[in-house]
Amino acid sequence: MEKALPEGGQMSAAQRGGMNGLLSVRADGDLAAPIVGGDGKLDAKREFRVSLLAKMPRERADRLSEPELRGELTRLATELFSEKPGLLDAQEEKALVDEVLDELLGFGPLGGLMRQIDISEIMINGPHQVFIERHGQLHTTPLTFNDEEHLIQVIHRLISRTGRQISKKSPMVDARLPDGSRLNAVLRPPSLNGPLVSIRRFGVRPLTVDDLLKHEALADDMLEFLAGCVKGRVTIVISGGTGSGKTTLLNALSRYIPTTERLVTIEDTAELELQQTHVAKLESQPPDSNGEGEVTLRALVRNSLRMRPDRIIVGECRGGEALEMLQAMSTGHEGSMTTVHANTPREALARIELMVGLAGVEVPVKAIRKLIASSITIVVQVARLAGGKRKIVTISEITGMEGETISMHDLFSFVQTSISASGHAEGYFRTNGVRLSCLNRLHVRGVNMTPDFFSERRLQCRASQRTAP
Repeated sequence: MEKALPEGGQMSAAQRGGMNGLLSVRADGDLAAPIVGGDGKLDAKREFRVSLLAKMPRERADRLSEPELRGELTRLATELFSEKPGLLDAQEEKALVDEVLDELLGFGPLGGLMRQIDISEIMINGPHQVFIERHGQLHTTPLTFNDEEHLIQVIHRLISRTGRQISKKSPMVDARLPDGSRLNAVLRPPSLNGPLVSIRRFGVRPLTVDDLLKHEALADDMLEFLAGCVKGRVTIVISGGTGSGKTTLLNALSRYIPTTERLVTIEDTAELELQQTHVAKLESQPPDSNGEGEVTLRALVRNSLRMRPDRIIVGECRGGEALEMLQAMSTGHEGSMTTVHANTPREALARIELMVGLAGVEVPVKAIRKLIASSITIVVQVARLAGGKRKIVTISEITGMEGETISMHDLFSFVQTSISASGHAEGYFRTNGVRLSCLNRLHVRGVNMTPDFFSERRLQCRASQRTAP
């Protein structure tokens, strides 16, 4: 049922007509054909749905676990179906139970999409447009909501257990759902075409470095280098655009942090799933309806210094907390990591410089740049290329200051050579022949890399080696 995104991202009236949000869901969680096999069958399905919801009021549903709720709904549905046998087949009956279960649990028409682990993002532009991202590609779906009120009800149910609120007075919300997905919603106004919803989803398990190698997000030598930097307590900043894989890479690299270390993670909305046991997790909090109770990232970074961390992991640096983060990195918390939104390593440093300025402390620009150069050693640039593939496109080293400019050189890079017939970027990884300046520091900490490791050459990906003739 899913179709490639049409030009302009618009769904035709023919695509939307007759759906009205009444779609069946196969047992595997994928979308099946809409149940519109005749007016009588559609009316029967609506009648059964209303009757099931009437027999299972929300107050009662909230007291049951999901397996208990499904069992009770199945029992009630069987009773209803026995009164009017033959109107729906077995698959349609199960789809109806799934639909009502989704409605009661909060996902509504989105339930089938939330069960598909290969969908990375769900985007809703008003009640009649639902798009998904799968394997880096956008697709439109035939799913719709009945109207704006129906969509708003689903939004309220989704955030009801998160402690966040959304209303006309506060029309935007950013929340973490119980399954770890991140939800962002905007109501009218400022939204002009109805409620807007983005759900950034995460897989059943976080991607590992083996997954990244399999998908050719980086070459083996690049992974060996980054693993050595993590083990050798080299400070790393991961830079990239939205959806480029910054958090995924940060999660994957965390496996190389020794288990004997204490980590503190600080995030706006919790997304990190570090592969360690000794992790203290902190999450910022917005103000309540009275404007009280706000906990900022900057306050959390300052507080984390009193929690005896070996390393501090800031999920995303975006404001004045950059000053405290840099000071922590240069005063005994080497090996700390963070992510930054930027399109190039040089731009990442410029953004960090700007964010330090947002701290409201009068610091000369040259002093800020010296602090950046002394605190950060490696900048990893990730990007989502044509066709949706995520790759590490540059690994750069900061070597100090030259006058008032931060000195930096690229150690590894991805060279794009073409676009394949399927629309995917093609190319190869390479080392640029620049010797690592902090090589001695790694040797002191037990990470042995020879200068020859950085000699200029083309790198092979493990997946490419397996498929080579």
